[in-house]
Amino acid sequence: MGDLVELRAVDQAGLLRRREVSAVELLDAHLARIDATNPDLNAIVTLTPDLARGMAEEADRRLADGGVPPLLTGLPVAHKDVHEVAGVRTTFGSPVYANYVPTRTTLIVQRMQDAGAVTVGKTNTPQHGAGSQTFNEVFGVTRNPWNRDLTPGGSSGGAAAAISAGMVALADGSDHGASLRNPAAFTNTVGFRPSPGRIPSWPTKDAWATHSVHGPIARTVEDVALFMAATAGPDDRIPISIEQDGSLFAAPLDVGWDDVRIAWTDDLGGLPIDPTVTRALQPAKAALSSIGFDVHDASPNFKGADEAFSVWRGFIYARDFADAVRKDPDAYKETIHWNVEYGLSLDPVTIGRALELRTRLRNRILRFLDEYRFLVLPTSAVPPFPITTEYPTEIDGVAMDDYTSWFATCSHISATELPAISIPGGFTEDGLPVGLQIVGRHHADLDVLRAAFAFQQATKYWRRRPDL
Repeated sequence: MGDLVELRAVDQAGLLRRREVSAVELLDAHLARIDATNPDLNAIVTLTPDLARGMAEEADRRLADGGVPPLLTGLPVAHKDVHEVAGVRTTFGSPVYANYVPTRTTLIVQRMQDAGAVTVGKTNTPQHGAGSQTFNEVFGVTRNPWNRDLTPGGSSGGAAAAISAGMVALADGSDHGASLRNPAAFTNTVGFRPSPGRIPSWPTKDAWATHSVHGPIARTVEDVALFMAATAGPDDRIPISIEQDGSLFAAPLDVGWDDVRIAWTDDLGGLPIDPTVTRALQPAKAALSSIGFDVHDASPNFKGADEAFSVWRGFIYARDFADAVRKDPDAYKETIHWNVEYGLSLDPVTIGRALELRTRLRNRILRFLDEYRFLVLPTSAVPPFPITTEYPTEIDGVAMDDYTSWFATCSHISATELPAISIPGGFTEDGLPVGLQIVGRHHADLDVLRAAFAFQQATKYWRRRPDL
C-alpha cells in the first residue's frame, strides 16, 4: 500500500477507474503516510479523516455505478489554510482566526470537491500567506522533506511539503509573488501559476484583481494538467474569467518543439543569484537544446517591475489589514505591519505611476515573447534555507532591500500577469532541489504545461524522491 502514495495522481486515478484499488484503500494508504511523516514535517495542520472517509466511500459508490466519473474522483487532496472549507477549521495561519470554522467554501476547493476529490485536511501557511517561509503562531513551522532543518518555502509550503512526502496526490495553493513556485522549487515538485482568471478567485474583495491567483502543486506536469482540467473555467462573478472550459487541459501534452526559439536567462537581466543555483541549472539548459528548442541567452527589460509589484502589494495589504492591525497590532507579524504601513503611505500619484509602469512592463514582455516562445529562468535565486531564517537578507553578497526582494525572480514575473510554472530543474552539489521556471505568452497556459512536460520527460528529475 505504501507504493500507492508514490504514484502520480494520474496513475492513482487510473487504478481507481479500473477498480484495481478502492478510494477507501487509497485514502488509508495516504493517511498512513501522513501518520508516519507529518509529525516531523508539520505540513498538514488540520486533518479531516472522518470527512475524507465519507468522501472516499461516496467515490467508491460513483466508481461502482459505472459511467464516466468526475476527473478527481477518489484522489486524496489537501487545501491551503487560507482557502475556506465549509465546516472545517480554517485559520489563515493567524491567531485571530485560530478557531474559525467557515460556512462557505473557496471556489478552487469547491471545484476540486465537485470533481470527486477527497479532502484529507488543510496545509500550513505563513500568516495570511505573507512571506515565502512557512511558519505561524498557530501551528509552528513546516519542514522540508529533503532536509528537515530547511524550509519548504512559502506561502504554499505546507502543500509542497505534503506533495513531496506523498501525503496527498494533489494540493491547491495561491501565488502572489512566488507562493506556488518557490515551494515547488524547494521540494522537487511542480507549482503552476496560471493566468489570472484561469481559475477564478472567489470569494474576493476585488473581482478584477490579477496579482494573486489560485493554482496547483503536484508531483508532475501531467498531474497539474489533470488538476487544471478539473478546476479551470469561467465564473460570472469574476469579470476577468477566461472563457475557456477546463477540458482544454485534457489535450495531449506531448508535442514537438524543434527549432522553437526560447530565451534563457541566468539572472533575469542582473538579479543576484546564488552561484549554487546557477551551477545546478546548467544541465537544464543543455536538456532544453536536446529537446529541440532553439535556446538563446536573452532577457526582457524588467525596469519598473519592483515598483509595480511593491506598490500594488502595499495597496492590497493596506486595504485588507489596516483596520485589523490598528485594532490588535500584537496579533499580526512584522511583515504584515510593514506591508500595511507601506500601503498607507501611498498616494494616488504613486499608485497611478505603478499602474503605468506595470502597463509598460507588460507591453515590453509581450513584444519580447513575439520573438521567443518562452522565457526560461531560475525559479528561486537561492536554494532552500534554514527554518530559523525568515528570509535571506543577502544573495551573492548583495543586500536585500526588504523581505520580498529575494524572490524577485518570481515577483517580477507576477507583475507581467503571464502564466508561469516551476518544475524540478536539477540539484545542488549537496542534493537539494532547484527549480526551473518557464514563462509563456498571454493566456498560453497549456503551452507552458507542454513545454514543462517536454523538459520533465527529458530529465526525469521528478523521479528523485526525498529520504523519508
